[in-house]
Amino acid sequence: MDGASKKVDKIVRLQAVREILRQTPQRINKIFLARELPRARFQEIITQSRQANVPVVFVPRQRLDQMSPHHQGIVALISPKEFVSLESILEASSCPFIVFLDEIEDPQNLGAIIRSAEAAGVDGLVLPERHSAGLTSAVYQASAGALEYARIARVKNLARAIEEVKARGLWVVGAEAGSQALWFEFDYTLPVALVFGSEGRGLRRLVREYCDRLLSIPLAGHVNSLNVAAAASIFFFEVLRQRRLKKA
Repeated sequence: MDGASKKVDKIVRLQAVREILRQTPQRINKIFLARELPRARFQEIITQSRQANVPVVFVPRQRLDQMSPHHQGIVALISPKEFVSLESILEASSCPFIVFLDEIEDPQNLGAIIRSAEAAGVDGLVLPERHSAGLTSAVYQASAGALEYARIARVKNLARAIEEVKARGLWVVGAEAGSQALWFEFDYTLPVALVFGSEGRGLRRLVREYCDRLLSIPLAGHVNSLNVAAAASIFFFEVLRQRRLKKA
C-alpha cells in the first residue's frame, strides 16, 4: 500500500474527529481538549476515545491556540491516511463509479469533492502524485470527515491510469466547459470514470484525448464558470440518480 508522507496531521474540527474515531481510531495518537469549555460539548468524543484507548488530555485553550489558530476547542494528532491501489478501487464494485482529479491543487476544493463523492457513492478517487493537493488537515476539515470513508489512489501518470480503466471496460467522461453535450446526456448505469480538471486550466490535452465523452453544465447567470467542487457534485448525483432509477 502506498503510504502518505510520514508526519502527524492536526485535525481541529469536531465532526472530522468524530468520523476518524468511528472509522479508524487507531490512527489517532492523542486528542487535546480545551479545559475551559463545557465537558458536555465533548462527551461523545470522550466516550469514543475511552472505548478505543485513545489518550485524551485537557489543556488550556491557549495551548490549542498555539497548535492551531482555527480549532473548535479540540486538536487531534493523527497519522496520515494511506492511499489504496487503483486495482482495489476497480475491484470494489461490479459496476465501478470512479473519479479522476486532474491537478486539483486547492485543498478546499479537494475536500469538498471528496465529501460529495462519498455521499454519492463513488467507489474511489484517483489523484496524480504531482500537482495535486495532498491529504492534509485542510482537506480533512473541508471533507467534514468524509475522507475517512473514501478510497483514494495516487498514480504517477494520470493519463496512463485512465487508459488502464478504459481497457477494463469503463467509459471515461470528462467535464469540459463549453461542450455541446450536457452532463445528463450519458448512460451512467454503465461502468464509468468521471474526470475533472483544475479551475484555471481545465483538463490537460492528453487527459482530454483519453475521454470517450466531454460533457458540460450550461449556465444561465452572469458568472461564466462553476467551482470545480460544485460541478463535480452535479455530475456525481446525476450518476446516483440514474443508477437508483434503474434499480427501482
